[in-house]
Amino acid sequence: MIFAAVALCIGGCTDDASDRPAESPPATAADYAKASCPTPNLPGYPQLDLGPEYDCGYLTVPEDRSKTDGRMIKIAVARVQAANSDPEATPLVYLTGGPGGTALATAVLQVAAGINRDRDVVFVDQRGTLHADPFLGCPEIDDFSAEATAMSIEEASTRDKDLAAVQACRDRLAATGIDLSAYNTAENAADIAALRVALGIDEWNVYGVSYGSDLALQLLRDHPEGIRSVVLDSLVPPTDNLMNQFWPSAAEGYKALFEACAAQTACAAAYPDLPAEFAATVTKLAEQPLSVDLPGADGQSPRTVVLDGYTFANLVVLLSLSPGNFAGLPGMIHALATGDGVPAATALLTTFAPKNVVAYGLAYGVFCREDAAFTTPAEVLDIARRALPLFPDDVLALEPQAPRLLEECPVWNVGKAADEIHDETTSDVPVVLMAGTFDAVTPPSRADEAAKTLSNSKVVRFPGLGHDVLAASDCAQTVMANFLANPDDYDTACAAAMTVPTFTVG
Repeated sequence: MIFAAVALCIGGCTDDASDRPAESPPATAADYAKASCPTPNLPGYPQLDLGPEYDCGYLTVPEDRSKTDGRMIKIAVARVQAANSDPEATPLVYLTGGPGGTALATAVLQVAAGINRDRDVVFVDQRGTLHADPFLGCPEIDDFSAEATAMSIEEASTRDKDLAAVQACRDRLAATGIDLSAYNTAENAADIAALRVALGIDEWNVYGVSYGSDLALQLLRDHPEGIRSVVLDSLVPPTDNLMNQFWPSAAEGYKALFEACAAQTACAAAYPDLPAEFAATVTKLAEQPLSVDLPGADGQSPRTVVLDGYTFANLVVLLSLSPGNFAGLPGMIHALATGDGVPAATALLTTFAPKNVVAYGLAYGVFCREDAAFTTPAEVLDIARRALPLFPDDVLALEPQAPRLLEECPVWNVGKAADEIHDETTSDVPVVLMAGTFDAVTPPSRADEAAKTLSNSKVVRFPGLGHDVLAASDCAQTVMANFLANPDDYDTACAAAMTVPTFTVG
């Protein structure tokens, strides 16, 4: 995953948290109007366009609920009817992750997997995301990210280009009058609560994945009305500070992968000391990055990819975000350790989202106000050293997924959230928490942490899966359907029967 008022703020303007209201704004009344579904849904992917079975519209809400006559913004919504001719009465609302992802772009794939088998599903593009108005995309950052594959992320020159891209995007968006500090989880949760009322839904079920799980838990904590049950996938508890948690989560994912390899005879024989080999390669590449030339494929131009210690360590994290990557991962690590960077460089180029799809404005609004503002680089480094003592400081000083967030956030300049944003969610509403055992972004320990204050909850582990188990597993779809049908007594046996993939060796 990778992110005042209406005054023009370029350069030195600040958004002091002392002049903002406490978090958890009320879910004030909002207007909903039907509209044509966005076309194209995701440019370049016509197979994801929404068909006639979808009803779409926009929810109009205040950008900042503390201002009685402030700017209004729009949230895009797509509702698909249940496939069952005798559907359940309570729909499901789908909250995607990122922060800054688009739920509408996932709708067709989720429907094909059966998410609407028994009930209507409401997909929401959260404030600032692709089909919302405004959309807080940053082509400047997308362009930098594409160019950065040929740079060492650890170099100061790369840092300078990174921060320049962030500044350029911020300046452009702020010049339009957007209050960048209003794109945060508290306002986001109030939007979702207002949507339920605006749609005339008395009660619904909530699904949240990755950042969407944080949003779902804050929705349950601050706006519990009308929530029948909650499905949490790849957990981010509100109590976590992600800046402090990124490297410990990565360490948990590495450990699960290496232990699984050691448990398989062929993998253990081929790569007998994979953890040490991995750490040594990270250190070696931090000192001397490897440049890999890749030929063009499918009409693309040849590419040069630079693999430094951070990029390699982060690549293993990024590959846990998508299904189907794990079988060859030990072999990829060993190949790079022995000088062959082609598999790793090739894999790296698959980890980027299409250009101008990610809502960096929401991502930075969440990460900067709610996480980076609550820690320091020294604290982050100290925690990272304890989690991964064999990694060099040059690597650990950069964050997985978003290496320079702690430096980018002062540039984005959106202040600090109220302390209440990290309050735990305590509830007896039925909750199922789903975790992939190979997830190096939101590992199973985070589900265990969130479950401590959810008295009617169960953590379900899915062996051999990474991030976003619902997208990766028919079993996860089955568990969710069973839970939604009867949240107090549901079958999870298919998860217990799963096994980790057989690692390829050679």
